[in-house]
Amino acid sequence: MINTKRYIQLLFLQFFCWGSVFVSPHGFAADSDGSTVTNKPSSSKSQNVTINLINRLVERGVLSAEDARELIEQAENDAAEARAQVLQAQTDQATNDTVRVPYIPEIVKVQIRDEIKDDVLEQARLEHWVAPNTLPAWVSHMVVNGDIRVRYEDMFFPRGNNTTGVFPNFNAINTGPPFDTTGTDFSPQRDVDQDRTQVRLRARLGTEVDMENGFTAGLRLATGSDDQPVSENQSLGAANGAQGGNFSKYAVWLDRAFIKYELGGLPTKNLAISVGRFDNPFFSTSTIMWANDLAFDGLALQGRNQVAEGVTPFFTAGAFPVFDTDLNFSSNRPQKFPSEDKWLYAGQVGSDWKINEDFGFKGAGAFYYFDRIEGELSDPFVPLTAQDQGNTDDTRPAFAQFGNTYMNLRNITPTAANDFGTIDQWQYFGLATRFQDVAFTGRMDYKHFEPFVISLTGEFVKNVAFDRARLNALAVNNRGSGAPGGALGPFVGGDTAWIGGINLGSVALQKRWDYNIGLNYRYVESDSVVDGFCDPDFGGGGTNVKGYAIRAALALAPRIFLGLNWMSSDQVAGPTLKADTFWLDANAVF
Repeated sequence: MINTKRYIQLLFLQFFCWGSVFVSPHGFAADSDGSTVTNKPSSSKSQNVTINLINRLVERGVLSAEDARELIEQAENDAAEARAQVLQAQTDQATNDTVRVPYIPEIVKVQIRDEIKDDVLEQARLEHWVAPNTLPAWVSHMVVNGDIRVRYEDMFFPRGNNTTGVFPNFNAINTGPPFDTTGTDFSPQRDVDQDRTQVRLRARLGTEVDMENGFTAGLRLATGSDDQPVSENQSLGAANGAQGGNFSKYAVWLDRAFIKYELGGLPTKNLAISVGRFDNPFFSTSTIMWANDLAFDGLALQGRNQVAEGVTPFFTAGAFPVFDTDLNFSSNRPQKFPSEDKWLYAGQVGSDWKINEDFGFKGAGAFYYFDRIEGELSDPFVPLTAQDQGNTDDTRPAFAQFGNTYMNLRNITPTAANDFGTIDQWQYFGLATRFQDVAFTGRMDYKHFEPFVISLTGEFVKNVAFDRARLNALAVNNRGSGAPGGALGPFVGGDTAWIGGINLGSVALQKRWDYNIGLNYRYVESDSVVDGFCDPDFGGGGTNVKGYAIRAALALAPRIFLGLNWMSSDQVAGPTLKADTFWLDANAVF
């Protein structure tokens, strides 16, 4: 065995020269060039100083062959470890100087993303950045829509209109205190001779939410000078107690609120039921019966189903409350009057027909039954003040325009208290006729030059409940010239309405310079339709009008367009009343 001192010296020498030692796994020792050495000490010279030294020590008997082999193995291990440390140091330096982007499998990416998301949400919750999941899932199913329209409007009254006080404003009477028909004052009258200019605003904002499983909920808010049903226009700077004036703010009304369920949901196959307050569910091509802004309250059932290529029949049916009697009617009597509720029951059937690639037709027939919408003469009574109510006061319209024929509602008994009918005849007025309307509607489209489309439209309405004898006995307006001695003239109103028109251009103004133009002519007799629900603009609104309208629209951008409209009207029956109306609209739709 080697003595301790010499062994330590050799170990120090080995440590000093570790970088130059290479050992063969198959021999005693190996040179730095990798040549193999036998298992016994070799007398051949090596380029490695340490190997030569060990060989000399073995030759001189200082080391045994076994000790030499052990030293070589230890030196080999130390050299390998040293090389590994140098390689690691070089790798660390390269990592600091170079950004390596290894390939990451997709499954690992997903796992990393989920872990990061969970960590961030947890940190947000703990630090109160935001409470996660505060927005329900249905928010992603919302569709928001709206529009803004600013309108400049002029109304002109040509010379020759009758200005002798023969155009009572029955809506003003019926929505205020009753009018004393024996008084010396004129009843509220409509303007027939003084031109007017208005700037009007309409703003609407709505949303529809897909509630899943076929259900949809909708809500819309809109402007309006008041809560009337046929117009959402707000006259800017309105006077005489109306909204506005001196830059006052304007009210916003609940315009739509409904729940809808659909089964099918396809253009060629669908069944839907709507409840609440919703758009007009009936197919219509004009405003002679239903105003564009009118909403229907109640329930509507709609369906369609394609029965042949290009032929899709459809139907609509519904029940709609028109008026619900005040719970406390009459308000100033301990005993209450019976209910005077009014309803509209309606049904329509029709079909879409794609005749060929160029022509399409849509037509329908409808029946509208207005239950108890007409006025009813009260039980005999004596109103001692304007506040005393008759038991049929609630049969008067809650809202009306102009044109329909009216009757007295109160059956006032002549007594000494009213000087036998010569004073204190406090009166309200109701519709003199029943309304049961049959309507036919059609539209023919020629689409060969699409998006330029040519459309012919028409609508015909007849009130089959019209009773001329009844009206001749009850009517307080829409009469011809009086007989000698001051007697009322005969009733001159009618029961029919119709309109025909043509439209040219893009149906939807979707891009800049898209345009459309239209022309129509209408003839609407006094009691063909309920004036409270039809066009609010032509001839001042309502029925008993005839004339034409010309309109045009031009897109300035995908959701901005200008509109022009000229309407010229004349009264169908009764005293002369002509009116011309001009519009200039700026519209933004979103």
